[in-house]
Amino acid sequence: MGTRWRVCVAGDARLALRPLHDAVQATLDRVVSQMSTWEPDSDIRRYNRAEAGSWQALPQPFDDVLRCALEIASASGGAYDPTVGPLVDLWGFGADRNAPRIPDPGEIDTARARIGWQRIALRDAPSAVLQPGGAALDLSAIAKGHGVDAVAACLRERGIADALVEVGGELLGYGHKPDGSPWRVLVESAPGADDATPCVLSLGGFAVATSGVHWHRFERDGRTYAHTLDPRSGAPVENAPAAVTVIADDAMRADGWATALTVMGFDDGFAFARARGLAARFVPAEALGAGIRMTPAFLDRLAS
Repeated sequence: MGTRWRVCVAGDARLALRPLHDAVQATLDRVVSQMSTWEPDSDIRRYNRAEAGSWQALPQPFDDVLRCALEIASASGGAYDPTVGPLVDLWGFGADRNAPRIPDPGEIDTARARIGWQRIALRDAPSAVLQPGGAALDLSAIAKGHGVDAVAACLRERGIADALVEVGGELLGYGHKPDGSPWRVLVESAPGADDATPCVLSLGGFAVATSGVHWHRFERDGRTYAHTLDPRSGAPVENAPAAVTVIADDAMRADGWATALTVMGFDDGFAFARARGLAARFVPAEALGAGIRMTPAFLDRLAS
């Protein structure tokens, strides 16, 4: 996934760490082999190359993630869309390793014609997804969160009752630290942000994910273009929050919703999160001249 993972475990001193390490790595390797657009032989890349009208078999984890992605796409009105792959490649943020660039309007229109979560059909027994023709899935905004959940499940299966899991900044903590206190984490803000009061969360079986427009971007003629794309316009998001943090029961949903709210924007995203009872924290971009906002559901989760 182009990032690092870390697991903190509270356990017996005799716990064999090497087998545990290998099990965690194998779990994440499976996520990559299924959902990474950077691996030419991954399941997602095979789907993206498939012929129109063909049904492609899905491993169960892939099916679970795609169903969650489509659920968030529907609920967010397409602010998040797992079929955004053509736009990601067009703007130079994808696995094709093209240099970041500003596409012509005609190119954007062509790419947008291939996008639309409504085009994706799933079937059960066995799990499969229809390639309607030209669809290119990109699960980068949700697969990392799924990886966190998968690692936590792997640890629980091996009898680990207390752990903090982190993959590229997305976290899930369950159980307690050795002293009996909860796992506590500092919420990310935008690079260089001056937070007067650090935001600390206790993760007692909860997950937290942060999305933002400052981490991957490029500049042209004095204007900044972020890697977070709005599937509805075909362009990088504008007037977006510098960072959005979401707390959820699982990291997969926290990851997906953090992206969706970022695309919606500082005002609309906050209003949406508040109305739906999502636990979200919005850090404004400097140009917005606003203060940090937290939904009531987020405030309820803050560590004392």
